[in-house]
Amino acid sequence: MNTKKFISVKGAMKIGEGEVALRGWVYRFRGSNKIKFLVLRDSTDIVQCVLKQENFSEELWDKIDKLKIESSVRLVGEIKPDERAPTGFEVTVKDIEIVHIAEDYPINKDLNEDLLGDRRHLWLRSRKMTAIMKIRSTIFGAIHEFYRDKGFTEFQSPTILSAAGESGSSVFEVKYFDKKAYLAQTWQLHAETAIFALGKIYCVAPSFRAEKSNTSRHLTEYWHAEMEVPWSTFGMLQDYAEDLMRHVVKKVFEINKEDLEILERDTKTLEATISKRFPHLTYTEAIKLLKKEFDFDIPWGKDLRTIEEDKLSSLYDTPVIVTDYPKAVKAFYMKESPETIDKPEDEKTVQGFDMIGPEGYGELFGASQREESLEVIKENLIKVGENLENYEFYFDSRRYGSIPHGGFGMGVERVISWICGLTDIKDAIAFPRKMRRLSP
Repeated sequence: MNTKKFISVKGAMKIGEGEVALRGWVYRFRGSNKIKFLVLRDSTDIVQCVLKQENFSEELWDKIDKLKIESSVRLVGEIKPDERAPTGFEVTVKDIEIVHIAEDYPINKDLNEDLLGDRRHLWLRSRKMTAIMKIRSTIFGAIHEFYRDKGFTEFQSPTILSAAGESGSSVFEVKYFDKKAYLAQTWQLHAETAIFALGKIYCVAPSFRAEKSNTSRHLTEYWHAEMEVPWSTFGMLQDYAEDLMRHVVKKVFEINKEDLEILERDTKTLEATISKRFPHLTYTEAIKLLKKEFDFDIPWGKDLRTIEEDKLSSLYDTPVIVTDYPKAVKAFYMKESPETIDKPEDEKTVQGFDMIGPEGYGELFGASQREESLEVIKENLIKVGENLENYEFYFDSRRYGSIPHGGFGMGVERVISWICGLTDIKDAIAFPRKMRRLSP
């Protein structure tokens, strides 16, 4: 074979004309005894390659005839524009080396979701999954870029914890020698102790939720992009969240336009997200709006359900930020809203907000100012039945120089799902973990 340097399929199409050396896998294969059409795939794109019997020995042609989907090859040929080809170019092959002839590929259009899930490690090779994984990579890079440009320090916290960070019913218990421990649902409790040393911090890491939910928007293991800011105000947190979301979408537009096209994504809400300010409304305003627009009777104090979030999102073409939720439906560490401090317990609200994604993609962010008072935190924990001894390290952050601070977490797969226009969150991650899916 010609020793010409191999280039990517995308690189060859950028050259447009002339001799190229390519390597990859057979994406499609068809033809006759005299001519074969091989669509070659690599990580960058696909290109149609034409092989004519007259250009190859009888022995090599017999091997070519045995090629199957996902066989691996190296080839040299002349590339030229061709509007009839799948991606607008065609390579006339002069030489080919068959690296490996694959077995019959166990993925076809007739597979149901369970069987496709069993073959997930192979389904990653599909153009759809490749496009999603590239967008995912861009999103992770954009998150890091955003925080570092804003002067945040990256900080990691433990994955194995002695106490739950959220509801005790949705944590995974693990045996830690002779003790009971839990997989982290959030980095938050440890992060709050670190801001006194490092200032503004962030982390991108997996979180675990043992929610017995098999819906299209839940994973038991997902990636959490979290931040914590000392001396914050509630308004500052909302600005950070909106700026981060806008930055992420803008980066995807800059880097992954072709991947969005492969996914056939309608980009109207993405474009609006970049160009518009997000609507901000309180929980109370939200339930009044849902009553007005959809005749939903939501008792004040009841958390918004999926159907209500979806209906609310349908009124906007960008994410919407809902603030000041009832205290009773939010976590123990959220700071009470100053406006409701003197009200009865069942009328109190907190300085917390959710960012609801457009097009029915649900909660993308959860945020709050943190409660500064040690006594209030203890009272809140007692009310939900937590053992105060498990939080002694956390209480020290209120004993020694307590300050106003807050933070939020982004569910990265939720954001990926929305940006890619996915029907199920499982496709936002390479190997999804759901209530009924533990392998591969």
